[in-house]
Amino acid sequence: METTQRKQIMIAARERGPGPGRYGLPSTVGSKAHDFTRHKKPAYSFGGRLDNVFSKDVSPGPKYYVDPRMSRSGAEGNPKYSMLGRQADPNCFNTPGPGAYRTESIHPPHLRTAPRYSMSARTRMRKRDSNPSPNTYSLPNVVTGKSPYKHSAPCYTLRSRTGGQSFSDDLAKTPGPAQYKVVPPSQYKRCSPRYTLSARCFMPGDSTQKPGPGAHYPERSYTALHRGRISTMGVRHSEFITPLLIDMDICG
Repeated sequence: METTQRKQIMIAARERGPGPGRYGLPSTVGSKAHDFTRHKKPAYSFGGRLDNVFSKDVSPGPKYYVDPRMSRSGAEGNPKYSMLGRQADPNCFNTPGPGAYRTESIHPPHLRTAPRYSMSARTRMRKRDSNPSPNTYSLPNVVTGKSPYKHSAPCYTLRSRTGGQSFSDDLAKTPGPAQYKVVPPSQYKRCSPRYTLSARCFMPGDSTQKPGPGAHYPERSYTALHRGRISTMGVRHSEFITPLLIDMDICG
């Protein structure tokens, strides 16, 4: 079965040729493809370094750092000083000052003094001695009245309260004055008006939202004002579309 190829219809509107953007003018910059209608300036190029005797010279250029303290006749002669750390003191004999002596603890040698004794540790032979020491004994207290040789003042003790044995005991359990409540004056005198606070009540009404003054645009109303010309932007139409022709256009 043979397939027939549809013949493409040529549209005259397409045969207009390329636009101005399809043509490229020759460049006026550089030496290649230069516009021959324009004046051409001389062009120069930069070549690479040649491998010769001069290129192997490795002597440094003018990059030496000259010390500002050096002159053509040598170093400047001004004296210079430096700051060093403090040296350690030599290990010599440290003579004591006046505050190192305690003369108040030394008794004058030409005056008579009382005998003085020191307390030392118990000797080896006294470690097995079972005699009590002096601080084991205690003297009776003279405050409680139990001392056999000291006169003491009378001592009293405080006991707990016993119930039903005193004339001041309330056997009938009569209530005291604090048990009665104070009668408010409004019960036996003229009472002033009293008010209560209740919850807030709302009146029934329409709860829909109403537009405010800012929701209206009076400047857009042209009922009483003259309206100028207004243009709109439509869609882009094809240049190959056929215009609409009616009978009235043909007859005219």
